[in-house]
Amino acid sequence: MGTLYLVRHGQASFGADDYDQLSELGQRQSRRLGAYFRERGLTFEAVITGSLKRQQQTWRGIAEGMGQAELQHLVWPGLNEYDSHAVIHAIHPEPLAKPDTPELYKHHFGLLRQGLQAWMRGQVQPQGMPSYPDFVHGVTSALAHVRAQHSGDVLLVSSGGPIATAVGHVLQTPAEVTIEINMRIRNTAVCEMHYTPKRLSLVSHNTINHLDGLAHQGWVTYT
Repeated sequence: MGTLYLVRHGQASFGADDYDQLSELGQRQSRRLGAYFRERGLTFEAVITGSLKRQQQTWRGIAEGMGQAELQHLVWPGLNEYDSHAVIHAIHPEPLAKPDTPELYKHHFGLLRQGLQAWMRGQVQPQGMPSYPDFVHGVTSALAHVRAQHSGDVLLVSSGGPIATAVGHVLQTPAEVTIEINMRIRNTAVCEMHYTPKRLSLVSHNTINHLDGLAHQGWVTYT
């Protein structure tokens, strides 16, 4: 039996022109997670990431923290996040103000929930995105690859949507439940699954043990 560690990327640049970049805190979160893995003597048989910049940058930070910057990784585009702007635009084509207040932040994520529900039900097709069944296949194909090709500890670095989809796939939850799972996943949180060639079992979800303690107060983020 092997163990699959699914990690959400570090804090990105929410509200900036280019969200797909780790913030300075996101970089520190990633290095800290790598150091945590190193402290526990954890090494990986394989590393798989999406192709987004924030996912790649998170892996580089983890590798730096582990002292294994030379470790190669497999890029799996099916682990890329959905485009939240396209999802919102599909149901609300009018321009939105940047979410820089608590009210606008709440409004933004309320629209995102509505857009995700419509996408999952096949009611809208956000521009430039796959259909929801194809998005799910991108995630589940990565899980199938791990089961078929590996037997030890494997690290998968992705985003909240794909990780929530993986958890929902294993627990066989309704598609809409993955939205709420997604919205609660913290930056650099770890989801742990045991796997065999035939099955996956959820062991833990959304843990941030690497950020426990006074030294990391203020390091817990959601975007």
